[in-house]
Amino acid sequence: MSEPGHSVPNPGDSDGSTTRRGSDLAREALRAAREASAQRAAERGGTRKRPGAGRGRRRRWSGPGPDDRDPQPFGRLISRVAMDRGWSPRLTDATVLSRWPQLVGSDVADHCTPVSLRDGELTLQAESTAWATQLRTLQRQLLGRLAAAVGPDVVRRIRVVGPSGPSWRHGPRHVRGRGPRDTYG
Repeated sequence: MSEPGHSVPNPGDSDGSTTRRGSDLAREALRAAREASAQRAAERGGTRKRPGAGRGRRRRWSGPGPDDRDPQPFGRLISRVAMDRGWSPRLTDATVLSRWPQLVGSDVADHCTPVSLRDGELTLQAESTAWATQLRTLQRQLLGRLAAAVGPDVVRRIRVVGPSGPSWRHGPRHVRGRGPRDTYG
């Protein structure tokens, strides 16, 4: 083996008179490799635009700019999964029901309970008939607060129901009629 920068006799020359340097050999090898690569690319039907593109090869780093492969905040990933799978409307509905005291204030939340939210209609159950009337008068203000907090079309209507009376049904089976109340007197 010769030292770098020293000349090497050309094996193609019989007399050894023409010698090439190591850098010349490297340039020639690089040129031959590029030609072979270009020929293979032409046979495949084109050249690649960038080194990591196509055929499943991916770069192992994201580079200087942000990329989908960079670590992401957990909330952003969950939001993306919810959007992709169509869960967003149901999650928004659940947000209204779970964050009820923060959305409407503790004074209103102490006297009513959200029962359901379906097709934009929020059903509230008041603790008394007086609070049911009060909630009906506060309906516009509540709709405004909810629209500001979770979006304009999540809650479109509010239905207020009063307190329910005691139920005499216990268990899965019952008989039509007055039941145990018919023996009172």
